[in-house]
Amino acid sequence: MSHRDGKPRLREQVRRVIRLRRYSRRTEKTYWYWIRFFIRFHNMRHPNEMAEPEVRAFLSWLATERNVAGATQNQALNALVFLYAKVLDRPLGDIGAVTRAKRQARLPVVLSHEEAMAIIREVPDPYRLMVSLLYGAGLRVTECARLRVKDLDFSRRVITVRDGKGGKDRTTLMPEPLIISLECRITDLRQHFQAVPQEKRIPVSLPFALARKYPNAGTSFAWQWLFPSSSICSDDDGCAVRYHIHPSAIQRVVKQAIRSVGISKPASCHTFRHSFATELLRRGSDLRTVQELLGHSDVKTTQIYTHVLGSGFAGVRSPLGGG
Repeated sequence: MSHRDGKPRLREQVRRVIRLRRYSRRTEKTYWYWIRFFIRFHNMRHPNEMAEPEVRAFLSWLATERNVAGATQNQALNALVFLYAKVLDRPLGDIGAVTRAKRQARLPVVLSHEEAMAIIREVPDPYRLMVSLLYGAGLRVTECARLRVKDLDFSRRVITVRDGKGGKDRTTLMPEPLIISLECRITDLRQHFQAVPQEKRIPVSLPFALARKYPNAGTSFAWQWLFPSSSICSDDDGCAVRYHIHPSAIQRVVKQAIRSVGISKPASCHTFRHSFATELLRRGSDLRTVQELLGHSDVKTTQIYTHVLGSGFAGVRSPLGGG
C-alpha cells in the first residue's frame, strides 16, 4: 500500500484505536487482515470511498465464492463495522441482504479420558505440563502460553486467565495432580531469574501501556511468563523483550503425539478443552459451573457438550439399562 493512497495512515489509525480500547493483539491482527482484504477486493479503493454496497458485496462474495464458515463471515463483518464506526467515524447503516454463510451444526471432537492421558504421556517436557493444563484446566492453547507467574494462586487452587477470548478475565481450577509440577516450574524459573543481575535482565512483554505505567513490572518475577520463549524479540518501540512460547510450538508437539499414539480422530490442542468440558459433565459437574470455568458468555454454548455425551442432558441414562 502506497503513501499516496494513504493506506499506512489508515493502518496506524486502526492500530491506535484498537490499542486505546485495549483489544488484544490477536484481535488487532485479525481486524487488520479483514480490512486489508476488503480494500484489495475492491481494487485498492480507500474505505472512505466505499460504504454499505461494497461491504455487502464483499461479505456475499466470502460466502458464495470463498465458502467461508458463518463464524468467519461474522468476523469479517465485525472488523468492517469497527473500521467504519470507530476509526472512520462513519457507522454503517443497513447493508441490506447479505448472502449468509451456512452455519454447520457440528459436534466438537472429544477425547476419552484414556485417550487424553495417552497423548499427554507421549508429550515431552516441558510441553507435557502445558498440555496437561489444556486438559486439566480447560485452557485454550493461547491462554496457556500467556500464563504468568502471578496468575497461579496456590492457596486458592485457582488459575486466572487474563484477557481471554472476548477480552475477558476468568478463573479456572488448578488441577491437583499438577500442583507439584507447577511449584517446581516456578522454583526453576525463580532460580534462573535470580541468577541474572538485575541490570542485565531482559523485561518480559507487557500488555498495552503497562510498561510505561509500571516501568519495573517487566523485570519483576511476578510478571514473568510461566512458559517463556527461548529467544529475545523486539517490541513495537524497538526495545528488547521476552515473549511467551508461541502457541504453534505446542500445537506441533501435540500433533506429533496424536500421531504417535495412533488416534485417528481429527484432534488438536483445542480438543483437550472440549474433552475437559465433557469429562466434567460426565462426572456430574453442574452445567453452570462448567460454563464459568470455560468462560462462555451464554450457557447455550456450553450445552453442546451435553449432546456430545449422547443425550440431551448430562447424566441421563436410557431406561433400557434397568436399575
